[in-house]
Amino acid sequence: MEGHDSQLMHRAMADTLDRVIADIRGIQSSARTTGNFQRPRWPMIVLRSPKGWTGPKVADGKEVEGTFRSHQVPLSNPAANPQHLPQLEAWMRSYRPEELFDTGGKLRAEIADLAPKGTRRMSANPHANGGELLRDLILPDFRKYAVAVTTRGQKAIGDTRVMAPFLRDVITLNESQRNFRVFGPDETISNGLGAVFEVTNRQWQGDVVAGDEFLAQDGRVLEMLSEHQCEGWLEGYLLTGRHGLFNCYEAFIHIVDSMFNQHAKWLKVTNHLKWRHKIASLNYLLASHVWRQDHNGFTHQDPGFVDVVVNKKAEVVRVYMPPDANCLLSVTDHCLRSKQYVNVIVAGKHPSPQWLSMDEAVRHCTAGIGEWEWAGHKGDDPDVVMACCGDVPTLETLAAVSILREHLPELRIRVVNIVDLMKLQPPKEHPHGLNDEEFDAFFTRNKPVIFAFHAYPWTIHRLTYRRTNHDNIHVRGYKEEGTITTPFDMTVLNDMDRFHLAMDAIERLPQTGEKGARVKSMLAEKLREHRRYITTHGEDMPEVRGWTWKA
Repeated sequence: MEGHDSQLMHRAMADTLDRVIADIRGIQSSARTTGNFQRPRWPMIVLRSPKGWTGPKVADGKEVEGTFRSHQVPLSNPAANPQHLPQLEAWMRSYRPEELFDTGGKLRAEIADLAPKGTRRMSANPHANGGELLRDLILPDFRKYAVAVTTRGQKAIGDTRVMAPFLRDVITLNESQRNFRVFGPDETISNGLGAVFEVTNRQWQGDVVAGDEFLAQDGRVLEMLSEHQCEGWLEGYLLTGRHGLFNCYEAFIHIVDSMFNQHAKWLKVTNHLKWRHKIASLNYLLASHVWRQDHNGFTHQDPGFVDVVVNKKAEVVRVYMPPDANCLLSVTDHCLRSKQYVNVIVAGKHPSPQWLSMDEAVRHCTAGIGEWEWAGHKGDDPDVVMACCGDVPTLETLAAVSILREHLPELRIRVVNIVDLMKLQPPKEHPHGLNDEEFDAFFTRNKPVIFAFHAYPWTIHRLTYRRTNHDNIHVRGYKEEGTITTPFDMTVLNDMDRFHLAMDAIERLPQTGEKGARVKSMLAEKLREHRRYITTHGEDMPEVRGWTWKA
């Protein structure tokens, strides 16, 4: 459709819409009565009209309608430009308000009667207020998917791979409700969620060729190599009363930053509208994360989405970094049950150590933060706090603790693990936050804190800057150093490896004296040995690859 005469275009648009609706109903009828599910050619309307149509055609001697100027305010300050007032009046009168409103300014009854009635009104349509249609998911007991942890630090197949059968069964249990989907940019298998294809397929309306897998006209997985499209799909799915999970490589979720922003803002506003029913949370699973993108390199190494998320209102956002598979299962179950949040879960897909039994994991995730007494020294007066948030930071912290315990056994070490990142904020900033007394009980008021963090270090400083002991919190995390290298070397490049963490602790513990200096010297040599070894062999040292926790 193309034109500039508004009267002719209104008539043409009405006729076009009638034809399009008839075509859509014909396609639907054919599919429902004949079972013909071949991908149809859906109608599409292309409208070409002048930019700034029906507004002022000229202002201050310059063309407005049909030019870039119409994207701005065409008559920006009539009070200071009296010549604009007649133009503004003519523009407003061109809408013929006397035909729409009576002399008292009330909308004329014959006009008001044209509006749809009841739930056919856009604001009252349940499909535009999806919480009215929302049904809770039927969830299996996540505990039955647990890793049986018989030894602290035992290896498992990968945290997301442990969690995938849980998602598989969520799909199965909700098949009759048809209200759960997994979304992702062609990375569902890569992110360790391949188990879902045991019970469903990728929904696909195009041609299927030899070699294609898991493609069908009906499926609960939607994939397209466009993070924008996946985000839009999921938001629409949630807003119309369903549930979903968006799995993505961590580095590339940034592509939807602005879309996330708008959804979070919408949630914040609708939280305070009584007539708006709550919708299911927008759940992100960020796998293939920064510390295990050693094979893809620098382009795939960016944990900064978390920084975008924590900018939003505390009543809306949640960030979880489970240290192992059992914690991931507990967190995922919690997020799928929640409403009116944006939940960000960061988890790994590669074989990794498992630390907590399922009962321990549930208690730990419920609290959001905890002291791991089995890894440190019991007591109220530690010499140093070793804190960690994220799966790889947890591994490197515990390896550092094992070094300190072996070589400086007289040190009193407290190990603190954080699952719920927002626990670090004060409660007046986030409802999950620890009050000062609770925070100090974990991190002390005056002892050094060595904090290994999954993402950028300044995020922790930002969340804790008001705390009593903030000046003693020393954070290691990703500092934009990366390449194609070994997994352990990624941590070394960013000073978040076990050797640097142990050295950081010793540097802040003058009581270790000459003995501490000798241990630091040994660790510095270990870093040089690491560099020589990976340069020669192209893999991490056996003592790193084969490291296990010893109680």
